[in-house]
Amino acid sequence: MHYTYLLKLKNGQIYTGSTSNLKRRFAEHAHGRVASTRNYLPAKIILYEAYVLKSDAERREKYLKTTEGKRFLRQQIRDYLKTEIIMGL
Repeated sequence: MHYTYLLKLKNGQIYTGSTSNLKRRFAEHAHGRVASTRNYLPAKIILYEAYVLKSDAERREKYLKTTEGKRFLRQQIRDYLKTEIIMGL
């Protein structure tokens, strides 16, 4: 399986990535081995999608990084983000 995933970073930003091994990749993020998230730990996985083909996961990641994709994500996770603000997470 191949995955597209979202991380909520300490600074409030959403990081989008893709991998074939979600557990390993999250461990790399959590231990500061990924340069783009190293300074914004801790990070939480807030969403992931599974795909059979690597090309599908990579295509989804690329889309989610576009303006249209970011707008879609905000709609998809808006309840989570509202709850997080209310609960102070």
